[in-house]
Amino acid sequence: MAKTKGNGVFHRLYVGTGAFDIIGKRKRWYLIFGLILLVCIGSIGFKGFNLGIDFVGGTKIQMPVSSSAGEIQVSAVKESFTKAIGKEPTAVQSVGTGGNATIQIRSETLNVDQVTKLKTELNTDLKPTGGIQTISDSAVSASWGGEITTKALIALIVFLIAVAIFLALYFELSMALAALIAVLHDVLITAGVYSLVGFEVSPATVIGLLTILGFSLYDTVVVFDKVKENTRGILGLTRRTYGEAANLAVNQTLMRSINTSLIALLPVLGLLVIGVGFLGVGTLKDLALVQLTGIFIGALSSIYIATPAAVDLKMRDAKYRAQAARVLARRESLAKKAAAGHVTDDAPDGVESGDDRALDAEIRKEKAYAAAAGVPSRTPKATDLRRGRPTGKKQR
Repeated sequence: MAKTKGNGVFHRLYVGTGAFDIIGKRKRWYLIFGLILLVCIGSIGFKGFNLGIDFVGGTKIQMPVSSSAGEIQVSAVKESFTKAIGKEPTAVQSVGTGGNATIQIRSETLNVDQVTKLKTELNTDLKPTGGIQTISDSAVSASWGGEITTKALIALIVFLIAVAIFLALYFELSMALAALIAVLHDVLITAGVYSLVGFEVSPATVIGLLTILGFSLYDTVVVFDKVKENTRGILGLTRRTYGEAANLAVNQTLMRSINTSLIALLPVLGLLVIGVGFLGVGTLKDLALVQLTGIFIGALSSIYIATPAAVDLKMRDAKYRAQAARVLARRESLAKKAAAGHVTDDAPDGVESGDDRALDAEIRKEKAYAAAAGVPSRTPKATDLRRGRPTGKKQR
């Protein structure tokens, strides 16, 4: 029973001994995420985005949520708008709470006569507090949304260049390219989700899209740092290939990635539930939805895209392919000796054995930490520590 418990999924996640073959099955992950990416790109290309009024321009009407008959309902506003203009509004939402609550109506651009007729209809049907004077209108230019998009694209390009330079200097070029692939993957899938489900793209969506880039990069850097540690001096070793050492690194950081993602998702879910469910703020909804999608996809890409891509790019180097061939040749030799009944440990030099022993010792230490986490502390009490020590008093 204890053995079964120790071999459980959660135990293997916590200890991180390389039990999950993520790198070895990377073609499977490429296929899965590649299909998702194709669907998202196809949706962006054929369906496009549901652009908000800030990007396409239009008219915004704002009025109090309170009236002489009580609180004004969003459905009643839509009905009154349709009766006045002859078509449904683009969006109607209640914003704020208490005495500061208002109703915002967004529609395509309306002329002066249409705005006047709409205000009269809203005042007659809904009787907002303060009368027709409290119903305001404003025109939104599409150029403002275009400026936001342009600046966001510039920020994205600068961000990617800075990231590539930093990772190339701190790690190496193959990891920098793999990280950029993962970041672009996250952006495209998040944008594709918005296109598929028809979420309205607002300036808050663009801001949220930029914020998830940092999270995606952070998770990737954590994994890459462990890969760098596990593969140090690997060209002189014949116990593990570069891909196997990278897979061990992914396993060692897997639980950390899961915990980090869950902790990051909790406030975003709170923003979505509180901001939309209770406060009814549409801007919070746009911000929360893009972050929820981006954080989830970013966590997956750091595990299933970034590190496997780094391994594939690294294995293009002939030195690493030759090292992998030596590993396989050594294993075949050990298998033959084991079949013949000979000793299987034939480490060619002390450096290799020492490095492998250090890595194995690190794994054993992590197992010990995991086992100690479920054992009560056995730190001796102060009285126990003093027991048996000389007190300085003369014995009689």
